[in-house]
Amino acid sequence: MSWGSELWDQFDNLEKHTQWGIEYLEKYTKFVKERSEIETNYAKQIRNLSKKYQPKKNSREEEESKYTFCRAFLTTLNELNDYAGQHEVIAENLTSQIITELSRYLQDLKSERKSHFHDGRKAQQHIESSWKQLESCKRKFERDCKEADRAQQYFEKMDADINVTKADVEKARQQAQMRHQMAADSKGDYSSYLQKFNQEQNEHYFTVIPNIFQKLQDMEEKRIERLGVCMKTFADVDRQVLPIVGKCLDGMTKAAESIEPKTDSQQVVESYKSGFEPPGDVEFEDYGQAMKRTASETSLSNTREGKEKPTTKTKGKLWPFIKNKNKSPKQHKEPLSHRLNDFMTSKPKMHCLRSLRRGITLNSHVRNLIEGSGPEDFSHLPPEQRRKKLQGKLDELNKDIQKEMDQRDALTKMKDVYVKNPQMGDPNSVDPRLSEIGQNIEKLQFEVQKFEGWLAEVEERMPSKSDTHRRSGLYETQNSTTVGNNCAQDRESPDGSYTEEQNSETQVKANIAPAPAQAPAHPTSTTPEFDDEFDDEEVLPTIGTCKALYPFEGHNEGTIAVAEGELLYVIEEDKGDGWTRVRRNEDEEGYVPTSYVEVFLETNAKDS
Repeated sequence: MSWGSELWDQFDNLEKHTQWGIEYLEKYTKFVKERSEIETNYAKQIRNLSKKYQPKKNSREEEESKYTFCRAFLTTLNELNDYAGQHEVIAENLTSQIITELSRYLQDLKSERKSHFHDGRKAQQHIESSWKQLESCKRKFERDCKEADRAQQYFEKMDADINVTKADVEKARQQAQMRHQMAADSKGDYSSYLQKFNQEQNEHYFTVIPNIFQKLQDMEEKRIERLGVCMKTFADVDRQVLPIVGKCLDGMTKAAESIEPKTDSQQVVESYKSGFEPPGDVEFEDYGQAMKRTASETSLSNTREGKEKPTTKTKGKLWPFIKNKNKSPKQHKEPLSHRLNDFMTSKPKMHCLRSLRRGITLNSHVRNLIEGSGPEDFSHLPPEQRRKKLQGKLDELNKDIQKEMDQRDALTKMKDVYVKNPQMGDPNSVDPRLSEIGQNIEKLQFEVQKFEGWLAEVEERMPSKSDTHRRSGLYETQNSTTVGNNCAQDRESPDGSYTEEQNSETQVKANIAPAPAQAPAHPTSTTPEFDDEFDDEEVLPTIGTCKALYPFEGHNEGTIAVAEGELLYVIEEDKGDGWTRVRRNEDEEGYVPTSYVEVFLETNAKDS
């Protein structure tokens, strides 16, 4: 169907329709623009959301990165950020492929429409002007005919009147002939112009207007086609990013599937385990038998402290494993009744006293770790945490060494280039930097050796993974990194506090080449008060037997040397400080590392 042949008389309606079409195209352009703004705002909000929940740059981030669910959430946030980027791509493509194109097309469309309707109005004006001229010719022809008829009638009347002179009749006859001639001329003009008008009118309605209307029809069809293409592009813009969006969603799904609860729960153990053994049972102390109790280094110093005398000048031997040099386990003597009352009053809490003190000490160690304080060898940390810190420090030092070596290699190559091409630079200018790098490497290597020594010391004191059987049937441990033969800084005394050996010689040895094990400082003869105690001490009964898993030299005071596979009697089990008291014969007894022996307690000892 052609507009020119079917709508030849609907010029005004076509003008309204094409104007509405342009307005509709502007409406769609506005719709796409608003959609683009929505995508931009959505992408911005998604990015802000992802940024808001990104882990902060602090030590907590390092802790979170250990857990699979934290890494999965971080991956989800990163994928979400990429997802937001795809919505930005949608907004950009909508703007460039639709909005910008349609805005340019609308300007061209308006100009084209204006040109076509200008030509149509011009053709309309021309045919109307021709019609008016035709009407003018027609009216003139009509007037001339009427005038000719009146002139003829007047001539006939004058000719019939006998009273009229011959001259008047001739005059009337000439007038009538003239009028007839004018009418004939008007008739010719009218006929000629009518033919011309018909030709112009035919051309107008069958050629000019159809051509203009055809152009308008083509323009309208192009507009509709362009709108359809934009609508298809509108969908394709979304479809183009679907593969990438799908990859983002797949990444989120994969991250979620990578979560391993068992691994995370094991990581909690790796992050927080100290390497210390749990405290053992508190022994029952019978105060009803004439106040004669079995002496024990793990009795929290109640009776011995009662025997101690206050001293100010004499430096007494420290209680086993007490770390603070300025604090002594000695207490002023108190009446026995007061001591008994205090013990009876606090007895319900005695079972958790060691754990409480350990908790306080460990919390302080964690604080020191966070605040970056503590000795360089991390001896303030529990064994397992110390090992991890030393290993991490070694990794950092090795990375620094590698960086320095890379710089040295690069400078060496540069120097070679300068030697071969002096015009490029002075080879000697590189020497100071090479010397500095060499010194740095030496320092770092010295640090590495120092930390490797500390790490070896810690690992030597850690029990092997095959050591799964513990000293008694009370509990078994599955921790492969529990403390074995540890040094004094990593030990805990029977009362729950960290201890260190006060012997200056031992300290010097620990600084130069740490000994494989530090024995408890057995109170023997340096302090008179302690000597009095041990003189009155009864012989401890045997509570079980043990088998030495590894050889132990026992150089330090209070320890006893054992050979691998040797059988010994247990007279005092480990109270959580990592040492077990054993006896070889009636005169030879001392402490050995708990992890070095396999303990078999007697039934009655377990029950007590």
